[in-house]
Amino acid sequence: MGEKIISANPYEKEVYRITLLGSFANFLLLLLKFFAGIIGNSAAMIADAVHSLSDFVTDIVVIVFVRFSNKPKDEFYDYGYGKYETLATAIIGVILFIVGFGILWSGAGSIHRFYTTGELEQPGMLALVMALVSIVVKEILYRITAATGRKVNSQVVVANAWHHRSDALSSIGTAIGIGGAIFLGEGWQVLDPIAAIIVSFFIMKVAIQLLIPSFGELLEKSLPADVEKKIENIILSFPGVTEPHHLRTRRIGKYYAIEVHLRMDGNITLRKAHDTATAIEHKIKADFGEQTLINIHLEPIKNSSDKKQS
Repeated sequence: MGEKIISANPYEKEVYRITLLGSFANFLLLLLKFFAGIIGNSAAMIADAVHSLSDFVTDIVVIVFVRFSNKPKDEFYDYGYGKYETLATAIIGVILFIVGFGILWSGAGSIHRFYTTGELEQPGMLALVMALVSIVVKEILYRITAATGRKVNSQVVVANAWHHRSDALSSIGTAIGIGGAIFLGEGWQVLDPIAAIIVSFFIMKVAIQLLIPSFGELLEKSLPADVEKKIENIILSFPGVTEPHHLRTRRIGKYYAIEVHLRMDGNITLRKAHDTATAIEHKIKADFGEQTLINIHLEPIKNSSDKKQS
């Protein structure tokens, strides 16, 4: 129990460090974007500010759920709390999709208003400058957050990194729309909401890419076929072990759970069978991580008389 708590601490520190950095930047950006959007008369910048607000909210989600996901197993959760992280990733995906659709809806309303009434204010230079600043800041945050997520093998941190990247993409579209509306002159104000709509599709695409694997894990989807094949190859690499079957796999947070039946000579000692099963467990953990949960059920190899009886 103590070892698990100690091993989780470095992971939590990395996650909290990068998430707190991102949340501080997101809070500062959302304030500046709202200010620039209002003063600069830019609907796209205000939409971008709402996106930054969603980033700030998801940072809070990460901090809360990672704390739970790293708790060791107890009498209430025999497999640990790893799926809290998966749930957090799904929540981020849902928030991203809602934000993307909201930007789409707002942009479509602005375009309709422009072509029916001709009323759409030209954005100011302040909004353009803020969009460019946001692009740089969010791309930097994406790179360092994604690197941390890969380092600690955390789905939720990588998901949060993509939230930063989606905000950078949003700001790119915002900058193009605002810049076009400013520099092309009268009649081109519509570029502002058009750019926001284009970016909304990118945001919703990222959301779907996060949601599909998260829902798969929450619904106990098996590990990819190549991973299961690798597990079978590890098992069959041990002398005297045959016919791995009833293989069941799933992901729990950042680690795997594996159950498998395999056959060995029924005349060998219990000690030898146990030692072989233990060696298989150690090899699987060496390949997939020490936190991998493994349940091996041993069966005797069927001889000809067994097959006739069955």
